[in-house]
Amino acid sequence: MPAPIRHLLSSADFSPAEIAEVLALAHRIKAARPQILGGRELALLFEKPSLRTRMSFEVGVRKLGGTTIYMAPQEVGIGEREAIKDVARAVSRYVDVVAMRTFGQANVEEYAVYSTIPVVNALTEDEHPCQALADLMTLQEQWGDVRGRSIAYIGDGNNVAASLVVTAASLGMDTRIASPQGYALPEHVLTEAAIRAEQTGGNFHNSNDLYDAVRDAEAVYTDVWTSMGQEREAERRRIDFAGWQLNTDVLRHARRGALVMHDLPAHRGEEITDEAIESDASIVFDQVENRTWAQVAVIVTLLGLANQVS
Repeated sequence: MPAPIRHLLSSADFSPAEIAEVLALAHRIKAARPQILGGRELALLFEKPSLRTRMSFEVGVRKLGGTTIYMAPQEVGIGEREAIKDVARAVSRYVDVVAMRTFGQANVEEYAVYSTIPVVNALTEDEHPCQALADLMTLQEQWGDVRGRSIAYIGDGNNVAASLVVTAASLGMDTRIASPQGYALPEHVLTEAAIRAEQTGGNFHNSNDLYDAVRDAEAVYTDVWTSMGQEREAERRRIDFAGWQLNTDVLRHARRGALVMHDLPAHRGEEITDEAIESDASIVFDQVENRTWAQVAVIVTLLGLANQVS
């Protein structure tokens, strides 16, 4: 009987041990660049425009010998031009793995039900698991073992934050998040992060106090206040997030030399200053690079090829 198809739809889909294994694989792949995906094809089904997500998937797969097919938003029309279950079953006949960048989490979850090949969440409104893996890979490059090290996320409790706290907690980190009142992460994400921190010997702390979260943190992370699809809320959010900018004053409360993190695109002068993102402590563009390697590690894992990478 064939093994069930594995997907990465949420950061919680991988256990703490599996997250550690995927990251170890990502480091090996980055170093060796094995031609392990020869003859394999990735379909990129995007309902949202993209720079880093598309390029990192395409470059990563090609560096490992595979090929990609990109389907632009106007070509996909998931659930509108064609039923999700029909798209999933058709695409499964053409390629080996799919990465979806869509709006609602329900879209990628329904797609996976009907897909007979692995599905990777390349971003939804609820989750961004590939970004979180790249983030933790980058911290491992800086520190080695991240267990017990501290990271603070400040700002909107969005998709990036959701995947980050679950993934960091899974590796035993001291994980903190602070958001303005009304912008906290959903309760189920907070619960998952707390459970994983307890399992791995880490800590997880959620608050509405920016300085409480940042105090003595070894890495400080933020993201845009207004995500794609929330443009009508932009002015309201600028008011609600006043005082939540990642800047020199905030970093003074963190550990000396604390790393600066952002997943990009950044609204410089809004959620982060130019000075912070251009500082010697910034690892923002290392995060960008490591999307490539974290994502191909996920693909190799889901295709059952990880044991072929030395």
